[in-house]
Amino acid sequence: MPDLADLFPGFASHWIDTSAGKIFARSGGSGPPLLLLHGYTETNVMWHRVAPALAARFALVIPDLPGYGWSAVPQADANHAPYDKRSMANAMVEAMERFGHVRFRLTGHDRGGRVAYRLALDHPGRLERMATLDIVPTYDMWHGMDANMAMKVWHWPFLAQPYPLPEMLIGKAPVEYLEWKMASWTKAKNLSAFDPRALEHYRASFSEPLRIHAQCEDYRAGAPGGADVINDEADRTAGKTISCPLLALWGGQGIANETGGPLKIWRQWAPQATGQPIDSGHFLTEENPDATAAALLEFFTAT
Repeated sequence: MPDLADLFPGFASHWIDTSAGKIFARSGGSGPPLLLLHGYTETNVMWHRVAPALAARFALVIPDLPGYGWSAVPQADANHAPYDKRSMANAMVEAMERFGHVRFRLTGHDRGGRVAYRLALDHPGRLERMATLDIVPTYDMWHGMDANMAMKVWHWPFLAQPYPLPEMLIGKAPVEYLEWKMASWTKAKNLSAFDPRALEHYRASFSEPLRIHAQCEDYRAGAPGGADVINDEADRTAGKTISCPLLALWGGQGIANETGGPLKIWRQWAPQATGQPIDSGHFLTEENPDATAAALLEFFTAT
């Protein structure tokens, strides 16, 4: 593994035992606790450009999700746990308790956003406020999967194919796949938005066969008939909604924007949800960190 740059100077590093294996996390800043969860193809490093502004007001906890970055890669069971979002959410609650935080604020991008809204639904007493970045719920992604969306998020059914097909194909050229996929999701359709040092973190993590497999398990858990969809469907049927204030941010040229109405969708899950687009593609915190940090600060400091 290459010598990777520390993009969180002054932050502490932790390895925390949880029910989903040992979780790596960075912590820094002062104030009320704020948990930041990354998404697919990335690691905790995706927050490095917004962390300084957020750390001025909040005590940040920035973990790698199970199977990503420097966190452990536990073996999945027949139902793809612990890569289902309920298991990941439980692990994040456990990690925050290790820091002494029973109630906290939460922001999640991409897969981390799916962990975030599952945590809000399963553990409503834990969250003061939450924000999601460039997603709509898994239930709505599958139920709204038209031809346009299928072309945009073809990786959903691809990564969810039975083992070993996606692992075998990605494993032939993992860095090339990673870079092509990330570039295709940006507004500029290239890698210019990313700090080269951050890209080295993503390449290093994504090149490990066990992590490629874990991330496929993440998507298998989110496929039709998988735990994530089953849990979403159960909550929709029961009329269960998110009780804390929710902010939905999405890239004006991101993935969620292709749904035609991300805020309308979120208000079915959180009736008082607010939201807005950010001038970016999928990677809000790296393509437009100033606007993203400003929106998050305005929301999380509101009373």
